[in-house]
Amino acid sequence: MTGPGQEILTTDESAPTDVEPVRHAFPRTRRREKGYDAAAVDAFLDRARASFESDGTADDAVTAASVRDVSFPLVRGGYVVTAVDAALGRVEDAFAAQERAQALSRLGARAWVEQQRADAQVILDRLSRPRRARFERVSVARYGYRLEEVDLVADKIAGYLADGTGVSVEQVRSVAFRMQRGGYREAQVDSLLDAVVEIMLAVG
Repeated sequence: MTGPGQEILTTDESAPTDVEPVRHAFPRTRRREKGYDAAAVDAFLDRARASFESDGTADDAVTAASVRDVSFPLVRGGYVVTAVDAALGRVEDAFAAQERAQALSRLGARAWVEQQRADAQVILDRLSRPRRARFERVSVARYGYRLEEVDLVADKIAGYLADGTGVSVEQVRSVAFRMQRGGYREAQVDSLLDAVVEIMLAVG
């Protein structure tokens, strides 16, 4: 997630519990193709590393949510987007594991479990609404997410929250919807997906 010869944050993908420096160089796009601005990626990862090592007490602390929400300018000859995104997913996992451990220590296991259940129930309540009415819809003059595609993903997420199977964190992270006039409001759907990812990472 940094330039040639620099260190990056990384973890075991199956059980992210720590961040260990490794040598890694992101591939770059061809000269005429666009990728993430290398300087911006490197700067963010330097800040993320410092924040992780300080256990989130740094002045400009990075969190799992801020890793998920970060964006970078696109420039010619930049870092290949898919490579950076995959690495960011692992970094997010590491921060989520750190935050989970801190929450368990602060709240205790029982209170932490109850909090996760409450958060999951809020999402389930939203997803139990009738199809085509689970989120706000934009006006017919504007474009929003295609209803049937969002509803299909919503059904799968509801199943996951009910029995813990059927959906992976990577699937939720990478989901994309086509657009239609009068579709679901993008910001509302995106916020729910972010909340689902947080729950999935919290429960490990």
